[in-house]
Amino acid sequence: MIEVRNLVKKYGDHIAVDHLSFQLEAGRIYGFLGPNGAGKSTTMNIMTGYLGATEGEVLINGHDILKEPEAAKRQIGYLPEIPPLYMDMTVREYLEFAAELKGIPAKKRKDEVTEIEKMVKIRDVEHRLIKNLSKGYRQRVGLAQAVMGFPEIMILDEPSVGLDPKQIIEIRELIRKLAKNHTVILSSHILAEVQEVCDYILIISKGRLVASDTPENLELMLGSRGGVEIETEASPSDIRLILKPVPGIESIEIQRDGEHPARVYIRTKQGEDIRERVFRAFAAAGIPLLTLKTSGTSLEDVFMELTQKESVPDALIRQTVKRKEAEEHAGSL
Repeated sequence: MIEVRNLVKKYGDHIAVDHLSFQLEAGRIYGFLGPNGAGKSTTMNIMTGYLGATEGEVLINGHDILKEPEAAKRQIGYLPEIPPLYMDMTVREYLEFAAELKGIPAKKRKDEVTEIEKMVKIRDVEHRLIKNLSKGYRQRVGLAQAVMGFPEIMILDEPSVGLDPKQIIEIRELIRKLAKNHTVILSSHILAEVQEVCDYILIISKGRLVASDTPENLELMLGSRGGVEIETEASPSDIRLILKPVPGIESIEIQRDGEHPARVYIRTKQGEDIRERVFRAFAAAGIPLLTLKTSGTSLEDVFMELTQKESVPDALIRQTVKRKEAEEHAGSL
């Protein structure tokens, strides 16, 4: 288990991490999201002992990362955004060196390095110098050193950077495999990857935690802001005139590209299903609809909503707090 308590990191007058607190349980894959400059990498560096905190504490299975660094770090495998590689070593030399640093007994070292090479699929380049590898292979070597020793907690900062689509799929499968016996914390700018792999997502903005929940629940938070999407040959003015009397509409966005049909995004109030009303309105006007479908909220919508504004909508905060309180209450029964 990882506990981050009231974490603060300041660089002069700049606050990179602002009283951040959260708790991560064993056996899950956590997605750690935030825009550039939000404090993700700084938080991960503090969690792994690479940086000191201005205030607060990080506990790794009860061990304070600053007061008991050896005991805490022994339980962490870390892949930074830029892998810590020695370019003039071969892959095998580097991994054996990493195994020695992690205290793996000499008699087990050879077999474990071989096992991990096979796991991350770098066995075929083990005798090549790291400086001669592609970016994708270097990333795999960095991942291999993080996995070395099979620590309880894996912290991976942008693990799929530089990988081709096939390699990304393989890394996702590896992460899922690791999660069966380890806690995995994954930071990525690829929202589809996080949604595909992670059980739980934490979103930070300006150094603060703004949401913490499953991907499905985060989408439901803004579900009431879903709506309807239509395509029609009608002009923008006619579209607005037809939709004006339809109840349940909060806003209308019209996109028209030259001679192509207009694409209309209709945001509804409180998640109302207004498809039939929209259909009847256009039928009454004698204008056909080329498409008519619901337009739900995606993880990308949630991310943009939570990180682009100065403050998080109160309704979202209340929903997160209520869900957390309910989970804690259920756990105490």
